[in-house]
Amino acid sequence: MNEPGKPGKIPGNKANRRQHAPPPARGAPTAGAREDMRLSRLMTTRGICSRREADELIERGWVLVDGQRAELGVRVSPEVRITLLPEARRLQERRVTVLLHKPVGYVSGQPEAGYQPAAALIRAGAQYAEEMDARRFRPAMLKGLAPAGRLDIDSSGLLVLTQDGRIARQLIGEDSPVEKEYLVRVEGPLAENGLALLNHGLELDGRALRPARVEWINSGQLRFVLNEGRKRQIRRMCELVGLKVTGLKRVRIGRVRLGALPPGQWRFLGENESFV
Repeated sequence: MNEPGKPGKIPGNKANRRQHAPPPARGAPTAGAREDMRLSRLMTTRGICSRREADELIERGWVLVDGQRAELGVRVSPEVRITLLPEARRLQERRVTVLLHKPVGYVSGQPEAGYQPAAALIRAGAQYAEEMDARRFRPAMLKGLAPAGRLDIDSSGLLVLTQDGRIARQLIGEDSPVEKEYLVRVEGPLAENGLALLNHGLELDGRALRPARVEWINSGQLRFVLNEGRKRQIRRMCELVGLKVTGLKRVRIGRVRLGALPPGQWRFLGENESFV
């Protein structure tokens, strides 16, 4: 018998109790359904543009979801059809991507005390002379121009700066498939089996590194090909096998090479060039 003032148990089996359970809240995903996400995040996941660019295009009314004009902040199913209006595509085509031969002593991103950011080199006087008859520098191209990846202050070589979120997504992030190639000058005694370990078998910060391609070019220089970019990765890898890096130059990102671009100068990414 129940105690006074306390509710008793509802009779019946589990099935009966389920029948009396309240219905799920309106809009809640059903069992097995994929959860809705913000449209801007879905556009980024699909490689359409960056999150910031997605918000801009949606706010301008240039994005359709299943044929209907989208609103900023809307949540959608991952299976929806996303269409960009011609105005959005033209805006993306005008976004600039440049290739810079970063010298030693410049930081890739935010300026640091006593050092200039690499973006300071993107000016009219530093444009590579061989392409001056094509596209010219415009001050407006500096707006939103940001490095797609980093290159240490004491390293040189190819650095990409872009206004295009699609290209930035290709090049940065742990899931990026794009290879980066480096020429690395080293000194010191290489540990036994060190070259094999550089190719596969090392870990940094408690996490195993992905397989790399590392080979000797000559007695003092190695070629590294990586498809990940941990902080100061190559220098730390070399330290683990007894080598000290004395010079590091990035010469390729995906299908785009540094080539003859002089240090401190930049050029536009060609219309027929792509990283993947």
